[in-house]
Amino acid sequence: MRTPTDYLALAHAEEDSDALQNLARCPYPFVWQALASNPHTPPAALRELTTARDSVWNDNRLLRLLAEHPGAGLRVLRAVLDAVATKLAEGERPYAAVLALADRLELEADELRKLGTFQGASARLRHLLDLRLSARIRQTPPTA
Repeated sequence: MRTPTDYLALAHAEEDSDALQNLARCPYPFVWQALASNPHTPPAALRELTTARDSVWNDNRLLRLLAEHPGAGLRVLRAVLDAVATKLAEGERPYAAVLALADRLELEADELRKLGTFQGASARLRHLLDLRLSARIRQTPPTA
């Protein structure tokens, strides 16, 4: 019988996609966060984690980790974007996830800028979001 510590260790060290996918269904938020930090976690598991809920703090941290994950493709990032938008509309403040999403060039600046219009978005978040999006424009190489 596995303990929560066993699940956490697996989530940090496992490389097998099927095993990681199964761990995404684990009931422990610290395991979800470890999965979101594991570079081997497959996109399907990451996408599943975008709907995992525990507490405001744990949920917001998980969304930030998912937004930062190197294997999070466009589908995962859009799912994180939707989850963040929902939280902002409810008055929550997943600001670190918003700013992590702003650093992802896979997402359009216009869809990210909309996050600043929700109830939970502060003036400071809108300012930082604008700064991040402006920096992206300067970093993006011109297309031929």
